[in-house]
Amino acid sequence: MRFDNVPAALKRQRRALIIGSVEARGNLPLLKDYQAYLRVEKGLRPLTCEAYDSDLKIFAEFLDTRHGTLLTASQQDIAAFLEHLRTHSIDSRSSARKLSCLRGFYKWLLLDRRIHHDPTVNIESPKAWKVLPKSLAEPEVGEMLERAAMTASHPKAQATELRDCAILELLYAGGLRVSEVATLTTGDLALDAGRVQVRGKGDKERIVPLGRSAVEAIERYLREGRPHLARISSSRRPEANRPAAARQSEPKQDAVRLFLSLRGMPLTRQWIWHLVKMANSSASPHRLRHSCATHMVEHGADLRSVQLLLGHADISTTQVYTHLALGRLKAVHRMHHPRAALRPVAAEAAPEQADDTAMDAERETHKETA
Repeated sequence: MRFDNVPAALKRQRRALIIGSVEARGNLPLLKDYQAYLRVEKGLRPLTCEAYDSDLKIFAEFLDTRHGTLLTASQQDIAAFLEHLRTHSIDSRSSARKLSCLRGFYKWLLLDRRIHHDPTVNIESPKAWKVLPKSLAEPEVGEMLERAAMTASHPKAQATELRDCAILELLYAGGLRVSEVATLTTGDLALDAGRVQVRGKGDKERIVPLGRSAVEAIERYLREGRPHLARISSSRRPEANRPAAARQSEPKQDAVRLFLSLRGMPLTRQWIWHLVKMANSSASPHRLRHSCATHMVEHGADLRSVQLLLGHADISTTQVYTHLALGRLKAVHRMHHPRAALRPVAAEAAPEQADDTAMDAERETHKETA
């Protein structure tokens, strides 16, 4: 039975039956320590830490039904948990993600010498269908960006329209994640060199080159749009009436964040997602990221370069775009392989020459017959 077609509401309902309160018996202090480890030592983002915490609490509640704890879990408990997820219509991709979370958790316990054996060893990951990333066609992306640029180029264009155009250009030009765009600061920009410094997953930094269209859109936003939004933020805060200690203790994120809202506050991930949807109902920030990678591979970019651009830690993540490079691979093979060049030459003979050869052969046949 395939579980991909189960309605989303039913999935949420069944998932709610799995999730429950994680009571005492040593689980909660352990989860708090692991959360601190993920935030401080691993440098993971808050949303990632929350997702890991949720998966571990699901497993902890399952162990509670078997009168076990996270520290006493065995290999049989892990296998039973995966079977429990399967019977509750959790698809294989979600189950594989939960198993990956458990692997990281028990690896930490092993390194911290809180356990002597990793129960996730020799547990096979559920086989998941390889889902090819969905992207937009080049004309569709071009039309969306041209429409945004036309709106921003109007003499009476508002600051938000300049901002939205810059965000769309940045998402497509650099293949940035939505969280990376939301946390960009003005100090991350190096527009004179045509690049931007991005902080990705795990606070890993990378340099992303930008095209001329993206650079020009960001420059105009910085020149004509952002100062107006920053003034709104300053006018809304009664700085003079607040204590000096309180003003110094608060981080002035809106003073350095690149993209601001109409209220002068830093844009959220949800708002960036919303404005992309407003520009094109079929688009999303992540789909623009996939479109960037897809179009680069289709135009001959190698996977290693795409990996560096997108900030993938492992090349296997970028290999989902391999199918797009097959046409390019065939052309390179025919061009450079010494034996591959023989076949196209014979196959690409002139039609007139082929016809003459066939006629000569036919004449010889008639002579022999006569």
